[in-house]
Amino acid sequence: MANAHSRPIAPHLSVWRWHATMLSSILHRATGIGNYLGAVALVIWLVLLATNSEPLVGFLFEGPMEWVTRIGLIALTWSASYHWFNGLRHLAWDAGTGFDPQGSNLRSLIIIVLSVIATAAIWFAALTGGAS
Repeated sequence: MANAHSRPIAPHLSVWRWHATMLSSILHRATGIGNYLGAVALVIWLVLLATNSEPLVGFLFEGPMEWVTRIGLIALTWSASYHWFNGLRHLAWDAGTGFDPQGSNLRSLIIIVLSVIATAAIWFAALTGGAS
């Protein structure tokens, strides 16, 4: 029987050097949770619309709550776009490509930047009526 002190110790965060793929993995999990919560919030909003609860719906889109609602929708847009782009990378990984560390870190950064650009483009189009 082996001594308990001779067993290998699992790596800890203090052992690993921080890299973009770690951030990407954490963000993928966080955006999955965010997308779930955002979907629940959107369903509640749709139920309020369907049940003619106009005072509650108006409360969300007028006055001080307008900015809270808009920030939440922008965050949900970013969360969905990030999760979608990173999901494409996971599909590539499932196909057996893109595992090289340097390329994976670069693709992680590209995905983060693309999600910010996609969110900005979606909201620019929404606020300007799609005119460019």
